[in-house]
Amino acid sequence: MAKLLLIDDDPSLTELLSVYLDELGHKVHRTQNGEDGLRAFFSLQPDLVILDVTMPHRDGWQTLERIRELASTPVIMLTARNEEASVLRGFALGADDYVTKPFSFAELAARVRSVLGRVQSHADKDTAAPQLQYGNLMVDTTTRQVWRQRELLHLTPTEFKLLVALMQHAGEVLTPQDLVRIVWGEQYLDDVGYVRRYVWHLRKKIELNPAQPRYIHNEHGFGYRFFPSEADTAPEGRG
Repeated sequence: MAKLLLIDDDPSLTELLSVYLDELGHKVHRTQNGEDGLRAFFSLQPDLVILDVTMPHRDGWQTLERIRELASTPVIMLTARNEEASVLRGFALGADDYVTKPFSFAELAARVRSVLGRVQSHADKDTAAPQLQYGNLMVDTTTRQVWRQRELLHLTPTEFKLLVALMQHAGEVLTPQDLVRIVWGEQYLDDVGYVRRYVWHLRKKIELNPAQPRYIHNEHGFGYRFFPSEADTAPEGRG
């Protein structure tokens, strides 16, 4: 089904998890630290990475940052840390999902299916709408590049998916539940609290002033609406 890279320094866990995922039809490659994991990432070009946070030689945060410098490959973080700050740090760095130890193998397999399905779903939509442009903001869904005027913006995969969802529904008010369904899937409806943080991270990248957004506007009590303000319809740097 998919080529998975599992990076975790617990050999007992990785062996059992690899067997379980192999039996589901996935091809799993294992490494036990970030350095080896990155080497495997470069050579294997996996469809998805399952990445532990606490590891020797290069921890999960550093490994994720390096992966995001190079590719938009989906990443699921595996960790015993369940504090909100850790979860948000993983999302801010570009993680696509976050599973806290201890977990059931069935739960992780469901997350793998969901993330891979999300990637395929967005690929299908990208074929139908290769470019989206409003005001000075342009998204090329084929190359997965985002431009504001002549500046190339660097978004994480989840930020990119969130922006595309908002732009595809430009002018409409989308509730947090709507955004979770479109970007993450029905099974994540209990996690709508993270949508506000994701929107904030996205604004910091696409807005000149996130405190006075030109593109993503709050509809208090309802959700978010994407539309460019009049100020954005003129070229930047004039006036």
